[in-house]
Amino acid sequence: MSTILVWIHGYRSGTRYAFQRDFKKHGTIALSTYLKTYKVGDIVDIKANGAVQKGMPHKYYHGKTGIVYNITKSSVGVIINKVVGNRYIEKRVNLRIEHVKHSACRQEFLNRVKTNAALKREAKAKGEQVYLKRQPAKPREARVISTEGNVPQTLAPVPYETFI
Repeated sequence: MSTILVWIHGYRSGTRYAFQRDFKKHGTIALSTYLKTYKVGDIVDIKANGAVQKGMPHKYYHGKTGIVYNITKSSVGVIINKVVGNRYIEKRVNLRIEHVKHSACRQEFLNRVKTNAALKREAKAKGEQVYLKRQPAKPREARVISTEGNVPQTLAPVPYETFI
């Protein structure tokens, strides 16, 4: 009779480090976590927090980004797009606020909007036109390399030696 090995992938399999708190971050959760204000439409990142097991998101949602659609006294509802087969399904997940944080994904865009507005105002005051679109990185500038006082060196592989 032969034995068959079956790997069981349960509800919390592969989460040894996923649900842990960070190094030297154990103990009570900082009060600032609870004092953050969330509004409907905010973009949030879902994170695990091992100190609180209540309202813990399923391991699939850890590290995902979603939009707040509902707020209660101790939790927020988040809409996440989940890839299932060949399509996206809109999932609505209710999470305690310990497991959410504001996402920084829009910060670069908002900073760019502010700087562009300032540049537009300055250009309008001067009566100039300014180009505000982002440009890809350009190739490096051409330069001439001289061999004066810089003799080219030829490289050759070192022969392999054994000392037996």
